[in-house]
Amino acid sequence: MYGLFYILDRGDKVAKNLKMKAARAALDLSQKELAEAVGVTRQTVNAIENGDYNPTIHLCIAICKRLGKTLDQLFWEE
Repeated sequence: MYGLFYILDRGDKVAKNLKMKAARAALDLSQKELAEAVGVTRQTVNAIENGDYNPTIHLCIAICKRLGKTLDQLFWEE
């Protein structure tokens, strides 16, 4: 069964998104560069990667397009 990567854990904090961070780093993109490409602030990208912010589906899609990944690859886990 699949579920969103951002399911709340027992501490009511969303899980860190290491997949997104790794994909961004593989393209040698800074948080600021990714943020500008998808229309958010660097702080928003940082918050997503650290599990402090649960992005909208529209933002998830924009991030996936820029990083060349699918939603499954970045935001879903089994």
